[in-house]
Amino acid sequence: MRVLRRGDTGPEVAEIRSMLSSLDLLPPGDGSDGSPTHAAFDTVVEHAVRAFQQRRGLITDGIVGPATYRALRGSSYHLGSRPLAYLVSSPVHGDDVFALQERLTELGYDAGRPDGGFGPQTERALRNFQRDYGLTVDGICGPATVRALRQLSPRARGGRPVFLREQEQVRRAGPRLRGKRIVIDPGHGGADHGVVVNDIRESDIAWDLARRLEGRMKATGMEALISRGPAHSPTELERAQFANDAGADLFLSLHCDGNRSPYAQGVASFHFGTGNGTTSTVGELLAGYIQRELAARTGLRDCRTHPKTWDIFTRTRCPAVRVEIGYLTNHDDRRRLSDPAFRDVVAEGILIAVKRLYLLGENDQPTGTFTFADVLAHELAKAE
Repeated sequence: MRVLRRGDTGPEVAEIRSMLSSLDLLPPGDGSDGSPTHAAFDTVVEHAVRAFQQRRGLITDGIVGPATYRALRGSSYHLGSRPLAYLVSSPVHGDDVFALQERLTELGYDAGRPDGGFGPQTERALRNFQRDYGLTVDGICGPATVRALRQLSPRARGGRPVFLREQEQVRRAGPRLRGKRIVIDPGHGGADHGVVVNDIRESDIAWDLARRLEGRMKATGMEALISRGPAHSPTELERAQFANDAGADLFLSLHCDGNRSPYAQGVASFHFGTGNGTTSTVGELLAGYIQRELAARTGLRDCRTHPKTWDIFTRTRCPAVRVEIGYLTNHDDRRRLSDPAFRDVVAEGILIAVKRLYLLGENDQPTGTFTFADVLAHELAKAE
């Protein structure tokens, strides 16, 4: 499909209007003279799209791109409205898949992160359920499987078991950083420069930050892997696959931001979350640590942490965080980011946040006071 935005017309817009109307985000009607050919993407539609995006944890830009369209289409399905199966060539997404994942998890099966995408882990959980309850083991969620799912009482409610498993993995990993495998993901790259202001490129800032963070992490004994080279710009799916193939413990994506207003400024951190209570507990915890450390150490405006359903979160198997470090469109933020000493402070702050995650509150220090030297001393003391 083509990307749709305000000012566009046509049958594709009529479809978007229809889906928004079914969600009670738009009054019924095609917004034209009665012909879908002339359906208009006007200001009212843009506001409805923004409301939907905000509700679903998508980028709130009022534009219907692939991710927003997929979410809109998926919102029209409920569990049982269509057969569900793992299709490698054409992955199935939708609210019905999300409901299936939630139900399997309640029944004690590990369907993975409830992200609305029917992947191999969901298929394994479904097959195990079918085998245990004497159903045809075909990995397809059809009418018989749906009936069985609805008839059974859950073994677990609340607590989001899949995310409790994430927390347990962090606890078992211990407080030392040595041996932890982290993927550092500098945004953009190659011909994709990201935000560019006065010849200062987001991709260059992110690459430099990644190298500084990599050096500090390796000094502590961590395995730090960078997701791209300076001349390469992988897709979000490729970046997520890199982390999955590496067996990463954490995934850290580094970006800067931009805005039409030169007054927009500050640092914000993002983690997986749907906005309706489903969230990556470890991702949210790490995002909070990073946010507090950077706000305290850099003086950047604290724009807080936010749950999102971006591909970089739904496709990585490990907890993932994306950090937007300053606005290149803001004079003060841009000046700070241009200073190598400032980027050292940012890299140290992120490392400290990762250390805090593994300390789980033990032998911790107030925000902004933990230093790189403290981390190294802690690692050496544990080694002895």
